[in-house]
Amino acid sequence: MALSPLQGREERYAEVKPEKLPSRTYALDFETGQVVERIIDGTEAIRQFIRKAIQTARYRYLIYNSQYGCEIESLLGQDISQQLLKSEITRVITEALQEDDRVASVDQFQIVRENDKLFVTFTVHTTEGDVQQEVRI
Repeated sequence: MALSPLQGREERYAEVKPEKLPSRTYALDFETGQVVERIIDGTEAIRQFIRKAIQTARYRYLIYNSQYGCEIESLLGQDISQQLLKSEITRVITEALQEDDRVASVDQFQIVRENDKLFVTFTVHTTEGDVQQEVRI
């Protein structure tokens, strides 16, 4: 078989369809901060991601890239109006969660203040279905 620049080359392409990757991960005990010897997947893994992403301060830990985590900590103690605070909480939570491919959108925010605590409830639309989540700040 001779190679010639005039001889056509047969192109072979294979159509590759993206496949849904599993979201299996180790379970975390948020009270102790330890990894539990149990594997979680699906909605439970997404719930854990949501909680972990919001609790992790963005830019603080070198192990995470600059897209992981939430900047909610920077809002606390600021002298800003309640309306601006609610708007910024909505923005930073949405930005933190939409970095994950499993999250399509975040909406239906409800923010309630009780003394010095804020309770934020929202809905996350994911590949596994809708997830209602509440976080305390």
